[in-house]
Amino acid sequence: MVTVLREEKYWDVLYQSAQGPAKRRNQDSSAVRVTSDGDLVFAVADGHGAPVHARSHVGSRHAVEVFTASGIEFAVRARAAAGSGPGGFRRLWTDAHDRMPRELVLKWRRQVLGTDGESLGEQPRLYESLRPFGTTLIGVVLTDGLFAAWQLGDGDLVVVDDDGSLTQPLTPARPELGDDTESMCSRRAWQLMRVHCALPGDPGRLPRLVALSTDGLSNSFAERDGFVRFVRDVDRRITAEGPAAVDEALQGWLAQAGRYSGDDTTAVVARNRRTLPPHGGREEED
Repeated sequence: MVTVLREEKYWDVLYQSAQGPAKRRNQDSSAVRVTSDGDLVFAVADGHGAPVHARSHVGSRHAVEVFTASGIEFAVRARAAAGSGPGGFRRLWTDAHDRMPRELVLKWRRQVLGTDGESLGEQPRLYESLRPFGTTLIGVVLTDGLFAAWQLGDGDLVVVDDDGSLTQPLTPARPELGDDTESMCSRRAWQLMRVHCALPGDPGRLPRLVALSTDGLSNSFAERDGFVRFVRDVDRRITAEGPAAVDEALQGWLAQAGRYSGDDTTAVVARNRRTLPPHGGREEED
């Protein structure tokens, strides 16, 4: 099934997911939203899946829903900041690093508990109630003059710039060990959220490709370099073959990765149309 968002003005978006071979259900979730201004908001989440997190598939679904709703509101604030000079961008930077993480966690609590948790307090009772819904979250907001991203827990954000250089701006300074990961159900989760906020200033300086994936994909490679080569190959093939052809193959690639990692695998890839060659491996749209 081809899932390219053909209505998006500046980005082609590919998103697929494959359930782990031994999993009873897919604990991953993803969501993509496009605003009327052409801003792009997308996210992936990986429910923890262990017995103690028995409703993590619900937690991951709520996490991406909450992110896309808050991300659209953030994009509106970003457009307003763009017209208010340096002071507006300073406020937006503070918004990204402080307001957004708190908002995401509190909204997620309301979604999964039906309350913001204040009546339960910041004590064991609250976290016992949240634990069944435990999930990671990675989300991105792309506007004409802004690239912002947030991550809590494992998974990968990979960025390919127009010169072909590859970066992973949200990779933690110290890698997480074993199966333990930071989570939306963690104590003071908003303080654990990693944030990237870049203000390139014009559409021509936005990344060529932005890829989000749950850790079932990167864990399928014996070495980190193998995962990096995979992302580069996706970028190369979109240029050569077009996004629809790559999207059609993506689900099979994720399923194969899951056979190695044993985990659910989900990926969302946004490819900047403005950096595709005129033929782009695809027919021009009306």
